[in-house]
Amino acid sequence: MTLRIDISGLPSERLRFAASPLAELTAMLHVLAEPGHHPQLAGWAADVRTGLRPELAERLQEAEFLWRSSQADFLLPARPRPTLAEELDDVDRIDDETYVTAALVTTCGSNRLPFAAPSPLTDATARERALDLAQARGTRQEAFAERLLADPVAVRARVRHTLEQCAEAFFDAAWTGVAVRLATDLRLKNDLMQRQGVGAALTSVSGAVTLAPDGDCIIVDKLQDKATAAHGTGVTFIPSVFGSPHLVVVHAPGWQPVVQYPVAEPSPSEPLSLETVTLRLEALAHPVRLRLLRTLARGPHTTGELAHAWELSLPEVSRHLAVLRRAGLLTARRNGRYVRHSLNLPDLTALGTDLLAAVLR
Repeated sequence: MTLRIDISGLPSERLRFAASPLAELTAMLHVLAEPGHHPQLAGWAADVRTGLRPELAERLQEAEFLWRSSQADFLLPARPRPTLAEELDDVDRIDDETYVTAALVTTCGSNRLPFAAPSPLTDATARERALDLAQARGTRQEAFAERLLADPVAVRARVRHTLEQCAEAFFDAAWTGVAVRLATDLRLKNDLMQRQGVGAALTSVSGAVTLAPDGDCIIVDKLQDKATAAHGTGVTFIPSVFGSPHLVVVHAPGWQPVVQYPVAEPSPSEPLSLETVTLRLEALAHPVRLRLLRTLARGPHTTGELAHAWELSLPEVSRHLAVLRRAGLLTARRNGRYVRHSLNLPDLTALGTDLLAAVLR
């Protein structure tokens, strides 16, 4: 499974490495929403959550779909700025339709909102489709989608204000130390670009990022087979301390490709019994089960959602999920008429950091 970014004819200077305050804040918010993805940051996340004012904690919950399972594209700037305020100003310049579409993709937990379809802001059928998908994810998602579609201007202003409150509450203090590590990484990457070329710089980003032999394409190991092009715009690489082990890529049509890559080292795993390791590795040996697991790493899904995403039958998906549950790699929780399956991150982590990083990419 790969994402391919076409860079044919693109000058090397259009491959830029830059730090982004907004992207790092987004990574921090993801840690707060999914601390199980980041065991090495559990202490930081607990301290921040304890210190949050109740109003801000509620605001983060109501908008967490923008960064929990995947990050909304407008939160990963293609042209990073020195300050968070400047990057938020750039987000404000995005038109409502583009903003709402990007927000709904993450809120609905689905890529079933085609960009060529009528806008849910103006088309009643598209609006109902978006709300149905959001409802399947939960009551909070449905409520957020309803507010977004009814008054996007108000929701956008509220999201910005929430991010500004996060800066005061915890981001500014954390950014002071993080910025030094990011600057060090950027110096190394730019030095590699100058001395050894694009291929060496990409290899240093992640073992999951490579340059095609002909030099015309960047290949990223990701969840699904996708392709995008960087012609005329370039590709931006954003280092992240709080993003480890995730490798996040903006690749949707109409957006400049952006790759956010981790600079932090993963924490060591704890040993498991040989019997447990064998059971879990056998469960992961089937390519379909591995694909399902990587999908569930992005957030809880129903059997129907998984079947639709991979064009499989419901019985086939159910059989594979049963194997993963017996291995202790999944949990299931009923929410109304939906049963949503979730990845058991602690037990997956115990199998090893390389496997965890591969699944969470």
